[in-house]
Amino acid sequence: MIEINLIPDVKLELLRTQRQQRNVISISILLAIIAAGLVVLLAVYVFLVQGVAITLAQNAIDEESAQLQKVEDLSKTLTIQKQLEQISSLHDQKHVSSRVFDIMRTIVPTGTNRVSISQLGLDTESNTITIEGEAKNGYPALEVFKKTIAKTTFEYVQDGTKQDALPIATDITDGDQRYGEASDGSRVLRFTLSFTYPSELFATTSERGRVVAPNNQNATDSAVGVPTSLFTNRGTEE
Repeated sequence: MIEINLIPDVKLELLRTQRQQRNVISISILLAIIAAGLVVLLAVYVFLVQGVAITLAQNAIDEESAQLQKVEDLSKTLTIQKQLEQISSLHDQKHVSSRVFDIMRTIVPTGTNRVSISQLGLDTESNTITIEGEAKNGYPALEVFKKTIAKTTFEYVQDGTKQDALPIATDITDGDQRYGEASDGSRVLRFTLSFTYPSELFATTSERGRVVAPNNQNATDSAVGVPTSLFTNRGTEE
């Protein structure tokens, strides 16, 4: 059987182009319908599903808040709980200021160069100890006192490990020095000095603290009792 194509090539190309155009339009319409459907689904999720979820969550919050408001002395309870949570932090930040008496027992000279303390100041903000005292042996006793302070160390344990000993004092500074009359009428040198101490010296994390002077005299955290001979009443000035 013989077939004869009576349609010109130009007509065939036109028909092919029209067919492709219809296919493209059909696909575009289908994609547009799918996109519109997705937009509608997203809109339903955002405005309906999320709205319902937010409303339910808010209702739950309101109910819980209402129940909390019914608790008697709620504000006091919350305040106490907050304070309890801060106890550990506050404990770590406090200072073992009682060690200052161990230091005094260790560094104050006795015998010929005996020094009596009339006033003692501990400034935990600037890590400074200020001492006012008097010495019957005058400047030699004061020099012995200063050298003893400079060579005294602090031994301690931290987290179960023994740490290197630290000098208890840096930047020892002389203050006012003058001769005066002691409470018993004797002539004494009255003086003021201060020094900077390491933060570990009074830290709660420094366990089993031990203050050691160069003359092997020492005091530990477990030592009790402070000799009254360390302290004296203020005398009169010349």
